[in-house]
Amino acid sequence: MSQKYDVYCMVDRVFFDSPTELKEDGLEFSLSSRALPEGWSRVQRGDWVMYRPEGGGQLPQQGWKIHASGQAENADRILDGIWECCIAECIPFKHLSGRQILRTRNMKYAHRGSSGKLVTIYPRDEAQLKAVLEALDLRIGGEVGPYILSDLRWNAGPLYVRYGGFVERQMVSDLGLLVQAIEAPDGTLVPDRRDPTFHVPPWVTLPEFLAPHLEARAKESLEDLPYRVQKVLHFSNGGGLYVGEDKRTGEQVVLKEARAYAGLTVDGADAVTRLQRERDVLERLAGLSVVPKVIDYFVVGDHHFLVEEFLDGQPLNKHFGQRYPYNKSRTDEAEIAEYTVWALGICRAVEEAVDALHGRGVVFGDLHPFNVMVRPDGRVALIDYEVAAGVESKIRPALGNPAYAAPSDRNGVRPGLYQACDVHAPDRPAPLRPRQGEAAGSGDRHAVPGTTELPRCRVTGHPRPAACGRRRGGFHVGRATPAGAASGRLGAHP
Repeated sequence: MSQKYDVYCMVDRVFFDSPTELKEDGLEFSLSSRALPEGWSRVQRGDWVMYRPEGGGQLPQQGWKIHASGQAENADRILDGIWECCIAECIPFKHLSGRQILRTRNMKYAHRGSSGKLVTIYPRDEAQLKAVLEALDLRIGGEVGPYILSDLRWNAGPLYVRYGGFVERQMVSDLGLLVQAIEAPDGTLVPDRRDPTFHVPPWVTLPEFLAPHLEARAKESLEDLPYRVQKVLHFSNGGGLYVGEDKRTGEQVVLKEARAYAGLTVDGADAVTRLQRERDVLERLAGLSVVPKVIDYFVVGDHHFLVEEFLDGQPLNKHFGQRYPYNKSRTDEAEIAEYTVWALGICRAVEEAVDALHGRGVVFGDLHPFNVMVRPDGRVALIDYEVAAGVESKIRPALGNPAYAAPSDRNGVRPGLYQACDVHAPDRPAPLRPRQGEAAGSGDRHAVPGTTELPRCRVTGHPRPAACGRRRGGFHVGRATPAGAASGRLGAHP
């Protein structure tokens, strides 16, 4: 399932629903119940609570607007400062309805372009824009919150600016999607871009007082560091994952980026907290061949970077697709037998890798075929230690592939053991002995060559992979069919 659907699972345990239906009981901001001054109206629309002065004049349909970032912990202080300023100057504004929706919009797989936005303020013109920024900076300047990637930051935050629509207008994009729009000088509608990068429409001139802030943004660059980004592997609201090059040695490296106060998990940890935990865990596991080495850790602006050893190879889920014999139109017994030996070897190697981590007192927490790297020489390594933790910390994984997540009653190293079983356990037990009339080993492709005995799971002691508690996901390495042929699958989950 795509991670973008996570937020639609939060409202109800059974049904998908809009995150706007999240109940904010006890989590509303204090501003939501504050008595309004005479001449002001307050209306809730979806996620937002909107404030507007009566007779305050007609706002333009688009222009420079101010966003304020924030966290659940400091949101009330930020809102108090904005209330005082906007009420005094009769400036319309809106804020998110409560702490629950604020956390949801800052989670790891939330939209990167809108993450961090707690408040939107609508100045009438550029003169009022500058005045409000300066007044609010005196009140709430320096309050922490996620960097709003679509905007330009004013000083140290939490204030940001972006040119965009003040009223809702929509158009159909070139991709056939209904998107928010602004009006070009010729009267045509164009997309109101809310990308995770700051953008100014080509017909708009950046106000002179914003130029120093644009220059400050440009200085936050990787250019002066000894690493060059070559390829993007993945983006989330928590940051990016990149393949890069060490300029000093020419060797490939992996750079993991974490954004402060963004990419939240259900336990409240942000991406930086998890990246620092990953660095500490990898240092604790230093010397193990199944673990990438830590090369460097540095900070650029609000972005933290962990540099790791680049492990050549392929994730197990892709490697399986290339070797699985039944992907061909025809196959034979020799290919099936060869594949079975390989698959059982992978199972043993994964178990040994998990054992090695447990031997250092570390719970991996997110074991599945995407996080098992098969090296060119056939060895395996485990990658992505974002939720790994020392067993003594008693931290349960707050992220992970739901098809491989351990039940909530597993603690200590037991989640890792459960997942190790899940990677290779079948849907039902395989036979332990050949059928009547079959030669030893002929009907059971799981068996250790030359015997009818199955390898045993270190977790349960049962013959592997027959009884490792499998319910969903994972791969199995074949079970006997009436014709004596084996069937198997890897990475097959709903």
